[in-house]
Amino acid sequence: MLQRAKNSDGSRLSVVTPDQAAPAMPAGDAAGHAATAKESGKESGKEDGKPGQPAAKGGLGAVVKANRKRVLMGVGAVVAVAALWTGYNYVAIGRYLVSTDDAYVRADATTLAAKVSGYVSSIAVDDNAYVHAGDVIARIDNGDYRLAVDAARDKVATQDATVERIGRQIDAQQALVTQAQAQLVSAEAQAKRAELELARQQKLAGNAFASQQTLEQAESNRDQTVAAVAAGKAQVLAALANVDVLKAQQLEASRTLNELKTAQAKAERDLSFTEIRAPIDGVIGNRAAKIGDFMQTGQRFASLVPLDDVYIDANFKETQLTRLRPGQPVEVSVDALPEHDIRGQVESMSPASGSVFSLLPPDNATGNFTKIVQRIPVRIKVPADVANRKLLRPGMSVVVSVNTKSASNSSVADGGSWFAAQAATAATRSAQIDQSLRR
Repeated sequence: MLQRAKNSDGSRLSVVTPDQAAPAMPAGDAAGHAATAKESGKESGKEDGKPGQPAAKGGLGAVVKANRKRVLMGVGAVVAVAALWTGYNYVAIGRYLVSTDDAYVRADATTLAAKVSGYVSSIAVDDNAYVHAGDVIARIDNGDYRLAVDAARDKVATQDATVERIGRQIDAQQALVTQAQAQLVSAEAQAKRAELELARQQKLAGNAFASQQTLEQAESNRDQTVAAVAAGKAQVLAALANVDVLKAQQLEASRTLNELKTAQAKAERDLSFTEIRAPIDGVIGNRAAKIGDFMQTGQRFASLVPLDDVYIDANFKETQLTRLRPGQPVEVSVDALPEHDIRGQVESMSPASGSVFSLLPPDNATGNFTKIVQRIPVRIKVPADVANRKLLRPGMSVVVSVNTKSASNSSVADGGSWFAAQAATAATRSAQIDQSLRR
């Protein structure tokens, strides 16, 4: 409260507490009391460093000091809850997680190449375009290949006519065979008549009823008919042999026709190869040719990346493989897509470390060997619904965490058990492929 006091220097206002307020006192006592209050105010001002504000500063400090215990208790409670939650999370989940940041998105990219040589006449798609299986990617000038197809077709037509002509000849020769057989029957009939005539003349000559000349004539006729029968048989055999020769010629011509048809099919196949088509669904990238470039056989044209069939290769340390099992859930964190939560599944493990497949595998048969923990690629399957969204690009860096709490009996590190478990699946898949090829 404010109180006006008077002293020998004059009157002034001073701040006093209700406890310090007192009833009116005489002038002398009032002056002494004011002097005492003044000295007290000076001392309080010296202690706080700010003269004139002792009560306000003291009140704030008192509040802080009074609530310090409560603040510390609140902070301690928060820390305790966080520690309990961290401990529970580790016991329930954290100790089962096996993680690595040495992981990347992969895809089995297909290299599109020219199967025939020629100049690129047109390109049907743009870079980074999505195409479907069977779509035309580019075309090679097909003039020479079309002429080759026409020439092959003409040769096939000519040989086909040759085969047909020989077939007609076989029919004609069959008629000659029939004629020779008829002549043979006639010759045999004449030979039989001549034989009977000879027997009759011999009988008459023995009884002296026929002349010797008639007997000799009958014998001559019999010999001629026997020769005619032999000639008829030879003609029949010759006609049949000619039929066989013509059939052989027809077979040879037919095989030549098949060769020409094969050549025609090859020419047509080469013509079809002038159109470079996409074998699978994917995105065109890394195009290496443009219109007017000359493409050699087998030269790379572009790459086709199947974004709907991506997977992850995670390079785990060899010391981390013990608890990994096929089918375990995997949490995938993609650096380029931090807002997406992706869950995968452990699928298989590489048969060797990456260093074994390098161009120059390391040779540690030296005296200064230093043991280094190797990394083994583990294949992680990406769900189809995630892959179909085409958000993942091969080469992206990811962080994977495998939850090893749930595990099957076969470990990815146990090759025998793993391959035995996959044998039935592989057989079924092979049967499905064979069935599709037969279709």
